Amino acid sequence: MNANLDMELLRFTTAGSVDDGKSTLIGRLLFDTKSIFEDQLDQVKRSSDRKGLAQADLSLLTDGLKDEREQGITIDVAYRYFATPKRKFIIADTPGHIQYTRNMITGASTANCALVLIDARHGVVEQTCRHAIIASLLQIPHLIVCINKMDLVDYHETIFQKIRKDFESFSSKLDITDIRFIPISALNGDNVVNRSKKMSWYEGSTLLYTLENLHIGSDYNHIDCRFPVQTIIRPKTASYHDFRGYAGRIAGGVFKPGDEITVLPSGFTSTIKSIETFNGPLSEAFAPMSVVIQLSDDIDVSRGDMLVRSNNQPDLNQDIEIMMCWLDNKSPYPKSKYIIKHTTSEAKAIIKNVRYKLDVNTLHRNIENLNIGMNDVARVQLRTTKPLLTDAYRKNRTTGSIILIDESTHETVAAGMII
Repeated sequence: MNANLDMELLRFTTAGSVDDGKSTLIGRLLFDTKSIFEDQLDQVKRSSDRKGLAQADLSLLTDGLKDEREQGITIDVAYRYFATPKRKFIIADTPGHIQYTRNMITGASTANCALVLIDARHGVVEQTCRHAIIASLLQIPHLIVCINKMDLVDYHETIFQKIRKDFESFSSKLDITDIRFIPISALNGDNVVNRSKKMSWYEGSTLLYTLENLHIGSDYNHIDCRFPVQTIIRPKTASYHDFRGYAGRIAGGVFKPGDEITVLPSGFTSTIKSIETFNGPLSEAFAPMSVVIQLSDDIDVSRGDMLVRSNNQPDLNQDIEIMMCWLDNKSPYPKSKYIIKHTTSEAKAIIKNVRYKLDVNTLHRNIENLNIGMNDVARVQLRTTKPLLTDAYRKNRTTGSIILIDESTHETVAAGMII
């Protein structure tokens, strides 16, 4: 059982236009990997019968909200979990409607891989470009383009190759290193879990095989050591009378007992005495593990501080340049104050300057109209009340990201990638 728990976890997100078949694809993955309970399947069959469908509508497995089941659309980010003997998976199923682009940002921010669905009948559309740009902005390491509904175009190779060529010419402008193309029919299960007999011309892997074998070990930054402190552990019991540990999740690098570290922003130095976990001490720990680090010296460390290597430190800045996706339906007003959250640290911030708005369909930088509305992506400069310990987002997705929260409503109004 323990070997099972130690399996690698792949997080992937799905994106595409409305009715491209994302929910059906996920339903098919769950169904063909035997990851569905009998009662769930019965419920889906009953719903499908009521609609007068000839076969079970697998998309109903993922449309968890009643609202969606009735309308047949996905509104929120629905997280699904399944496992095969090789790997564990968490799927973030995000909506296709333009007004829900922000949900894609939520679902994709921690993903190793993005599945972009394209309807074989319609080819590359505006939403395809939008989702690919967001995947590139969020630095998702792997992109799998699933050309779906191949059954509706008689499984023609020429249609697949044309869509592939169109997507490649567009994506060459983006910052995505690993793109794969798979022709599928989610409805009939072609090339999803099982190989398709109807597309013998396709020599690549099925979707599940690709997901099981994507190399994700190097997706995390194992060079720059970053440990944002979340809380201080002081048991004060008889057996742990003098224990003082710093708990948190490693955001980058590899930590070992004996390593010399610097505590930022104070600049105090010490060495790591031990690295503790629920299951006992470790000889080394790396991102994204959650651990408790004990230091050899009794120095003042609090939540929001960061343990780093003495010769490899993040930037300490109050002026921060970010690519921001605005998530609120109210536009930001000039010099308004927001709460900024960055790793375990919190401060106040204002939007000091809007450099440009990015047209997420053409990648054009608009410097004339700088009014920001919901789902807009813009490059802005923030000024914070205290310096933050940051890296560029492309270097570290944890220490390179921020969120802005409205002080009065406590709603998250923006997500940003530090440049």
